[in-house]
Amino acid sequence: MEKAEKIRFKIIFGLFAVAFLAIIGKAFKVQIIDGEKLTQKSSNQFFRQSTIFPRRGVIYDRNGHPLALNVQTYSIFTIPRNLDANFSSLKELEAIVPELDFERTRSRIGERSRFTWLARKISLNQEQVDAIEHLSGIHIEAVPKRLYPNNQLSAQILGFVGVDNVGLAGLEHRFDKELKGKPTILRYIIDNRGRPVKFESHQVETGNNDVHLSIDKDIQFIAEKHLKAAVKKFDADSGGVGVMHANTGEILAMANYPSFDPNHPHLIPNSVHRLPFVTDPIEPGSTFKTFTIASALENNVAREDTNYYCERGQLRVGNHIIREAESNRSYEWLSVSEILKYSSNIGTTKIAFDLTYPKLKKTLLDFGFGERTGVELPGESRGIFLHQDNVSPLSLSNVSFGQGLATTGVQMLAAYAAVANGGYYVEPTIIRRNHDDEEVPKRRIISEQTAQTLQDMLVGAVESGTGRNAMVPYFTIAGKTSTAQRASPSGGYDGYIPGFAGFPVGVNDPFVIVVYIDNPKEESIYGNRVAAPIFREIAQHILYNSQEFKNVDLATNLLNDQTRSDRVQVRQAASRHMGSGRVPNFVGLDRVSSGRLANEYGLKIEHRGIGVVSKQEPRAGKPFTRDTIINLRYSPPQFD
Repeated sequence: MEKAEKIRFKIIFGLFAVAFLAIIGKAFKVQIIDGEKLTQKSSNQFFRQSTIFPRRGVIYDRNGHPLALNVQTYSIFTIPRNLDANFSSLKELEAIVPELDFERTRSRIGERSRFTWLARKISLNQEQVDAIEHLSGIHIEAVPKRLYPNNQLSAQILGFVGVDNVGLAGLEHRFDKELKGKPTILRYIIDNRGRPVKFESHQVETGNNDVHLSIDKDIQFIAEKHLKAAVKKFDADSGGVGVMHANTGEILAMANYPSFDPNHPHLIPNSVHRLPFVTDPIEPGSTFKTFTIASALENNVAREDTNYYCERGQLRVGNHIIREAESNRSYEWLSVSEILKYSSNIGTTKIAFDLTYPKLKKTLLDFGFGERTGVELPGESRGIFLHQDNVSPLSLSNVSFGQGLATTGVQMLAAYAAVANGGYYVEPTIIRRNHDDEEVPKRRIISEQTAQTLQDMLVGAVESGTGRNAMVPYFTIAGKTSTAQRASPSGGYDGYIPGFAGFPVGVNDPFVIVVYIDNPKEESIYGNRVAAPIFREIAQHILYNSQEFKNVDLATNLLNDQTRSDRVQVRQAASRHMGSGRVPNFVGLDRVSSGRLANEYGLKIEHRGIGVVSKQEPRAGKPFTRDTIINLRYSPPQFD
């Protein structure tokens, strides 16, 4: 019995061994002996494989307006060796699509025998498509084409796609995987009669997603319009602007000029395709003084009324002389508030010397300088920052007023937003937040008191300091100008970059605007003259179209009827002054006029609301002291 089992085992083993050797032999013959022949045969059968992605996801602005969408187009190709000798199919193709001229198409084919494009991404109607599908040797594929309906609007944010619908720049590149979805694979082979046969793979889910941006198309248009006008007016090299919601971090607009049309990106150099507001840091200049002062307030090194002697315009630091931004200025004693208002380099330097670099550095890092903000745009720079533990007195002086380091526009947006929203750092985002479900991540970086003090000081810098051209009628604006020296690629400085950063105070939806113009060559180089008017135009558009402004119909009753407005101003003018030591009558005045009257009396005031003063506390005629603060309540004016 055992002997019989051994014989059966040997027989079975032998059969398996023979089968295995046969398989090995066949594989050897196919891969080694006949490999080249079979590969050639397969190659002769297979002539094209293409990857077709579904309709690319649409990019919308925050209000549902499409910024990037798709149109149906078609690509046409042929295998020349499958065409007849007279190229009759090409002649029929010309009759169907007149722009595909027979002679030009025939010339394009030349002596080619393999796959050849005849047209890519052209628009055809259904009748043309049906006719082409019946042409011998001519093949057609439906291919979605990307369309940017607003042309240059938001171009550097959106980016563009290549001819194969792959994102090459901007958000098209950043969210390429999400937008394009899963592909369909098309394979073309030749059957045994020499006819082309198309095989198509099927995907159950395409997986493409739409993207909803935080951008507001109308605000973006206004920002780009006024930025372009300023660059041209001042014969500047370029310029940048950004608008951000201070509480949510949502970018409402962001642009640089020059720009391009993403429908035709090849017409403009590649350097214009990026968004310098995010990718290219610049020295911020005097807009940076706000954060030096914020650090001094937060570290209890100084208060807004602390006085510094400003050396009559010249301060020696080592072997260098620090001068004021405007060389004809020669300040003596200035308070911290006045140092910001008049943008004193020497005063800011002395604040920084009292502060020391380790404390200033910590504050600047809290405000996000030296690190990327994380905004969802490719190529973001972290800027240039002095990360060492300490620096020389000269470097500390330079940093205090925005030289010797570099920031991006989006970093400045986020930093100023923390002042505008009461002291919280909120990460910028280009993606629209779901305000009902999404909690905005934020962290406190300065106290509410410090933020309020900075707001008041920045209001003074606009209303009676260097930023008067940023004022918007019937609103209180806080902000800071700058006239930064422009770093030269060859070293040193060459030209200037005027800028402005600011925000409205006391509105329901606070927003921050940062503007800069690179190397203006006409009329002026100062931020108040060049950049502040751009801020004003954008802020005015947003504020005058806000719901709180529309509800009171000021646009009709106040802005478009100067006669009525004049009557409101003079109605109570006769009883304006109440005598020495008595609170004047502010009722009926707008914010600018209230500020001027308060200055005459040396009074501190707090503003609430929009329009003209409807109520004040203390009332007119009451005695006041040096510490008295006048609370003014503004309401929309009523007309007879």
